This record gives sequence, C-alpha cells and structure tokens, in this order.
Amino acid sequence: MNKNFLIIISAATLLIACNNSSTKKKENDFSDSTTAKTVVLLEKAKFDTVVDSRPVTLYYLKNKNNFQAAVTNYGARMVSFVLPGKDGEPMDVVVGFDNIKDYIIAAERYFGCIVGRFGNRIAKGQFTLDGKKYQLDLNNGVNSLHGGRTGFHSRVWDAVQSDSQKLVLTYVSADGEEGYPGRMTTQATYKLTDDNELQMSYEITTDKKTIVNVTNHNYWNLNGEGSGTINNHELFIKAANYTPVDSTLIPTGNLEPVAGTPFDFTTLHKIGERIDVNNTQLRYGKGYDHNYVLDKGITAEPELITTVKGDLSGIVMDIYTTEPAIQFYGGNFMQSLHTLKTGAKDDFRTAFCLETQHYPDAPNQPAFPTTVLEPGKKYISKTVHKFYVK
Repeated sequence: MNKNFLIIISAATLLIACNNSSTKKKENDFSDSTTAKTVVLLEKAKFDTVVDSRPVTLYYLKNKNNFQAAVTNYGARMVSFVLPGKDGEPMDVVVGFDNIKDYIIAAERYFGCIVGRFGNRIAKGQFTLDGKKYQLDLNNGVNSLHGGRTGFHSRVWDAVQSDSQKLVLTYVSADGEEGYPGRMTTQATYKLTDDNELQMSYEITTDKKTIVNVTNHNYWNLNGEGSGTINNHELFIKAANYTPVDSTLIPTGNLEPVAGTPFDFTTLHKIGERIDVNNTQLRYGKGYDHNYVLDKGITAEPELITTVKGDLSGIVMDIYTTEPAIQFYGGNFMQSLHTLKTGAKDDFRTAFCLETQHYPDAPNQPAFPTTVLEPGKKYISKTVHKFYVK
C-alpha cells in the first residue's frame, strides 16, 4: 500500500473485498469489487477516556460502499473519513490524530470538531442584544474565535447511535457559558448514506435571546492525509462576492466582487494558482481565510455551492448547504506542530477547511444576515458532502 495512504490500526479488520484484478474502475462506482482493498479501523481504546467527569469514546459510521467515518463525542469531531481513490486504494481524507490525548493537548484545537456557539470571528469579542452588551472570550488576538477557548470543540457531547450510518450528538450550553446568553441546546447529526453523502445537520434551541453560528471544522486533503500540499487541488465556489477583512480578519462590512481577483473560484482553479500574487487580502490572511457570499443565499434545502477535486486521487467532493456563506481556509497557519495519524506532520497548506456558515461578525454588522436566535424558534442548518471519483 502506498505510504501516503492511511492504514488505521485496530483490533478488528474490516474486509472490503478480496479481489484485486486490473479491471478498470467505473467512474463514480466505489463498490466495484475489482479494485477494492482492505481497510482497518481506528483503535477505539485510544479514544476511551473521561473528560470533565464525562465518558469519551469513538463511534464508527459505514455505508454499503465501504466508506467509513470515525467520530468522537469530544468536540463532536470527525477524526477519520476513509474512502477509495481512483485506483481503489483506501485513503483517509480527514486530517487528525489516532488518539484522544493528542486532540486534548493540541495547539490547533479545531481539527474535525463542531465549532460554536459562534463559528468564525466576532470583533473584540463584543456584541449587543436588546441594548445589553456582552463580552466574550478573546482567544484570537483582539477578537473571539469559534466560541472561545472552551467552546463546543472542547466539550463532551451526549451521543446516540441508532444504526451503522447515523450518529446524533447533543450538547447543552449553560446560560453565560463563554459569555453568551441563554441555555442553548444543540443537536448535531452525522449521517453517511449509501449515495456516498456525508450529511451534517444542526437543530438548535434557546431559552433566552442569543446568537448562533455553528459549523463543522474538518481539515480536508482529498489526496489523503499526509500526501503533501493541497495547492494543486481544484476548487469551485458558487459565489460572485466575498467579505473583505481588516488586518485582524474581521469583515469590513462591505461585499466585494471576486471577478478579476485571486478570490474568483466561479470556475475551477487550483487553490495555489494565484496564492502568491500581491494582494492585501491575501497578506492579511497569509493566504485564503475568507468568507464567500454564496449566490443562492439562505435556502430551505441544501443546494450545490462548492466542488473540490484532489489532483492525485481523483476524489471529488461536492458541498451542498442551506447556509448563506462558506469560509475557505487554505491551511495558512499550519506550522508542522503536530504528528498526524499517518505519522506525517501538519505542514503548511497540507489541508483546507470549507466551513458552511453565516457571515463572520454578523452580530455587529446590521447589513449581514442575522444570527439571532429567539426562544420558541429553532435554528436549523444542513450541509451535505457528496463524494465520487473522476
């Protein structure tokens, strides 16, 4: 097996197939047994622990085409997503660790987790509701990021797995937690369908007026974790505008067209194709770390908004969402500080994030779609990642 592809250690081996003939694989057909391989699951024992007096463990999802995901209830994070590439070789396209300890002590706290209560940044950690000012944790320079130091990423969620393809996680955030008002209940669902879709959905309620912007923070490399740069991945984003930022990465409040700029992914471009051009916004983010305003706006059902293709694997990921925006982060702050499941380091730009969301700093930007949630109402968000080989 190619060393760039993840072999995950476990007590039990899951056989995908035993036939390894040279028959050409049908496009989009992951169940073709002529190229299927053997995959071994992550070791559950390495994730069994207790955090804040609550049990932590690992859950597995699998569909009929031998896609496999592993999720821990610590931070409701996805730690592995294994699927076959164009030659049938299984690979893990989610960057992370093979044990819970590394997630707990990591300098990068957001590998694979659900972030909240408010994903992305809030200027100076402040916002006002009904004339009352709230102060949040400042964990990103002068701003608050992803819910603060002890946001959803560091909490132990309740988990219920009804079958091999669905996991429901619930977390109740106390009134005043990290400075946010209201007792807020978040139910997050991961579902792996037989159509090779990874579905993520959120249902949130509160007993007091509050703000919310919840998303998943998977670090992806469609060539497989440890395979090197993501700069040659091809990316499409159905967004004619984005929100430019100041030097602290807070939106200026304006929407600017992507046309004629390095931010134009309205047709497929390699991620690194224009990364080194002289551009103030790229300097601020050390590359791409920007919110794209999706052409479709908020929708009742998920619509296609993004396509990414791994240049080596041939794996394509289409993203559908109900959300009005998506944050594209190109791994610009990865510093080789961590050893990953493959034994590789998390080197500069070896993973990317595509976080479906409302706009950053929306509570302080009246022109942006509101992120206010009131008692008696429900915040509902759905995002779908669909995979195929091309």
